[in-house]
Amino acid sequence: MYELAVLAALAESPAHGYQLRIRLRDDLGLVRSISFGSLYPLLHRLQQAGLVASASGPAEPDPAADSARLTRADRRSRVTYRITGDGEAQLAGLLADAGPHAFSDDEFGIRLALFGRLTPEARMRVLEGRRRRVQAERDGRRTAASRAAERLDGTGLGAAAEFLRLGLEASDREVRWLDELIARERTSAAGSPG
Repeated sequence: MYELAVLAALAESPAHGYQLRIRLRDDLGLVRSISFGSLYPLLHRLQQAGLVASASGPAEPDPAADSARLTRADRRSRVTYRITGDGEAQLAGLLADAGPHAFSDDEFGIRLALFGRLTPEARMRVLEGRRRRVQAERDGRRTAASRAAERLDGTGLGAAAEFLRLGLEASDREVRWLDELIARERTSAAGSPG
């Protein structure tokens, strides 16, 4: 999941680790921030695979820092990462791959953030696959909520049943939202010259 996000971010422009981490969170909308303990090993693997290259250069000066108080760590060079030609090819392959993993909770958000880079066919596969996945989860929640209601003895819904109802409502909203996105994609595809 993070390989796609990192390669896409570096395809936009080179970055050092901290910039990349911020870009992943802010530009790609990763809900939970990737830790440096995950980011740097991933960058190392990508570099070993020839998908990313790095170069060391002077650290960018911090205008708020007092130059007389700069520590050795403040003065050390900063490693900047950039995507390679092989990395661009890998990114294109990852963007075209709209298999079941692309519908997962974690990867769907990244793919949605990168929708402009996906082909119309890949966008439709991702949206329709996500809708099928959410509908299946919704059906499971509906069944679980029915079973919970059957077990009640008239004393009230209970916290577990309320939690199931909340999940069911969220699933219903997501299916409606996905239906709207799919309809827009179809309208856009119909209006495009073929």
